[in-house]
Amino acid sequence: MSEKETKDIYIDGEIKLDQFLKWCRVASTGGHSKQMIHNNMVQVNGELENHRSRKLKSGDLVEVENMGSFRVLTR
Repeated sequence: MSEKETKDIYIDGEIKLDQFLKWCRVASTGGHSKQMIHNNMVQVNGELENHRSRKLKSGDLVEVENMGSFRVLTR
């Protein structure tokens, strides 16, 4: 994964991984986020994640290959 700085992303409530990738503008569409997850480009808390419907919670760290790291925080 990338060595870029971790960005904090604030959400209201809960969010699924594929929606989160669109929310933080890593993926342009739902299909794009699905493809990134399917191609093993996404880790959640240091583990490869292949379920696009995984629900993220506050404190989760999402790392996207060549895009950086994003910490999920709730308002």
